[in-house]
Amino acid sequence: MEQLTTSLDVLFILLGAILVLFMHAGFAFLEVGTVQHKNQVNALVKIMSDLGVSTVAYFFIGYGIAYGVFLGFNLDGQLTQAMTEKSGYDLVKFFFLMTFAAAIPAIVSGGIAERARFYPILLATFLTVAFIYPLFEGISWNGNFGIQNWLEASFGAGFHDFAGSIVVHAVGGWIALAAILVLGARHNRYDSNGKIRSVYPPSSIPFLALGAWILSVGWFGFNVMSAQAVGGIQGLVAMNSLMAMVGGILAATFFSNKDPGFVHNGPLAGLVAICAGSDVVNPLGALVIGLVAGLLFVKAFSWTQNNLKIDDVLGVWPLHGLCGMWGALAAGVFGSTALGGLGGVSFASQVVGTLIGVAIAFVGGYLVYFIVHKISNLRMDDEEQYLGADLSIHRTHANPPKEEF
Repeated sequence: MEQLTTSLDVLFILLGAILVLFMHAGFAFLEVGTVQHKNQVNALVKIMSDLGVSTVAYFFIGYGIAYGVFLGFNLDGQLTQAMTEKSGYDLVKFFFLMTFAAAIPAIVSGGIAERARFYPILLATFLTVAFIYPLFEGISWNGNFGIQNWLEASFGAGFHDFAGSIVVHAVGGWIALAAILVLGARHNRYDSNGKIRSVYPPSSIPFLALGAWILSVGWFGFNVMSAQAVGGIQGLVAMNSLMAMVGGILAATFFSNKDPGFVHNGPLAGLVAICAGSDVVNPLGALVIGLVAGLLFVKAFSWTQNNLKIDDVLGVWPLHGLCGMWGALAAGVFGSTALGGLGGVSFASQVVGTLIGVAIAFVGGYLVYFIVHKISNLRMDDEEQYLGADLSIHRTHANPPKEEF
């Protein structure tokens, strides 16, 4: 029975890893559908290449920083032990957590689209996945540095983030904001008075919608299988994910006056927000969390673009950064027994944990992208942006004419 349980755990977390891995296709198509047609190839190649770089960075460095197990360097026979014990559960666990880590550059990619050079961005991807993301991952999910113990002693409960509203999404969103600030806006995006000069509508609503659907479906592996063992499965997590997703859809539909770009990002806003408390809030609370997240994304996207002059192509800072923060704070509210939650959460701990995560992401992300920018210019020049990244970087179109072959 013990062997059977172990094998089921391996299968369970493997299926979760596959679902989250498939979400990267969602990131790719969401970006492909949103950017201009002349940048579609670049979006696809970036997401794929970022995945490869992220895996290597996390295998050799990041996973060890977060969990103290350096699989890549096989210190003290750890890799051999992981290969032979518990049907290879530790290896599949690495695979699952790696797909979370690889979401960081996939999130950033959407924010800095249409003006970023290729290889310098891959260098920044390596550094963020190797050093910045696992720093807070280890604090939240492995108790590193004693911060969780301190929060529990001070406020009665540690920082609670079941599936990564802060650990993955807000960290990715705030790293993206740092990268956007280092890169600057796209050429001709704003005039000398700071008004939007050039408006770039989505190049393909069908691709955008496909990306949103892939992400939404894969998210149930992201959330439910964060239990990491068959014995930890909670139908509550699935139900809450559904209700938050629906709340995001409804809010985005009505507050954006059925704009397709917002409607298809609405479920993602709700799902980002519910990650933290999906195992402790009740379904009604999840619906409210999703409704607020959908509204927050619609309003914050326009506000950041128009008032703050942040040229965030896919709105990843509002979607992941701000909705992720809301989700972590909401877990401390709706997870309380007073509002029908299961308890075991502290709003004060949620505030402190959120601020630590945001600080690590923004400061660390800014340092990484600033240093890489100084070493090797991150930004495509104006002519390259005019031609588009597909021609400037990859020497082809998304739909190349026959004469190219």
